[in-house]
Amino acid sequence: MEFTAAAVATDDEVEFEFPPLFRTYRSGRVERFGGTDKVSPSLDPATGVDSKDVIIDPSTGVFARLYLPPATAPGGKLPILFYIHGGGFCIESCASPLYHRHHNALSSLTPLLSVSIDYRLAPEHRLPAAYDDSFTALRWVFSQTDPWLAQHGDFSRVFVAGDSAGANIAHHVALRAAAEGLAIKGLALIHPFFWGSVPVGSEPTEPDFRAPHDRFWKYIFPETEGMDDHRRNPVADGAPSLADLKCEQVLVTVAEKDVLRDRGTLYYKKLNESGWNGEAELFESQEVSHVFHLFHPETELGKAKINMLVDFFRK
Repeated sequence: MEFTAAAVATDDEVEFEFPPLFRTYRSGRVERFGGTDKVSPSLDPATGVDSKDVIIDPSTGVFARLYLPPATAPGGKLPILFYIHGGGFCIESCASPLYHRHHNALSSLTPLLSVSIDYRLAPEHRLPAAYDDSFTALRWVFSQTDPWLAQHGDFSRVFVAGDSAGANIAHHVALRAAAEGLAIKGLALIHPFFWGSVPVGSEPTEPDFRAPHDRFWKYIFPETEGMDDHRRNPVADGAPSLADLKCEQVLVTVAEKDVLRDRGTLYYKKLNESGWNGEAELFESQEVSHVFHLFHPETELGKAKINMLVDFFRK
């Protein structure tokens, strides 16, 4: 097979890039700058947690990694954690070593039955694919077709959670669950990725900082309603009311050195002002940045953050 100079040039011609996530080429090739490592499900020798992968939708390839701890709660049923990984909608996986380690820990320490889902990534699959995949996965959980869920899951204690872009998706999944009558007990938004056209708090105001983020959003979501699309800015005018969340508890966690901190704080403030009648909690970690607990779970601050999540999922 011969490759022409034009074909080679097209393959090397950059269409779009957004460091540190990815670069796309006019040929359609996508180059990711991280978040591509994966590990297989296994019995974890350190915690005794078993894991397995289950295909949810063969047509899209969406699957979940389930984690079952050796210890069960009184009565033999475990709270269910439905978790959506972060990565800017573009990188990472539920099979990532970071998330595999994290879910082994959460499942063991709580204990709980964790369902960590793998949605289709942008830019190959532009938004809203990740939102749709995630809600399809939540419906699958409630179908109780998997034996681990049917035998060990306590469906009166289903928690939806995610970090960064996964927290963004988690918010919208929880709203859809409320609209469709799927009972969610708690929602945990961990360093959520929310943004908007107007800076809030200490967010950078410089166009050189904000413009690339706006271009990124348009690129991965060509049909977006704009920079204050409710899927990017859930407290924008015209966004679905936060009072429509039907869960009993919401936890919002932020980090002092995270550029997204003030968006998470604003979400917490607007939730309390919305008329929602649940119990909300805001937790800020000092002197650390975005999703630090995933990268440094062995530190004192990392352990404290994980233990705080464990306490929330035990409620």
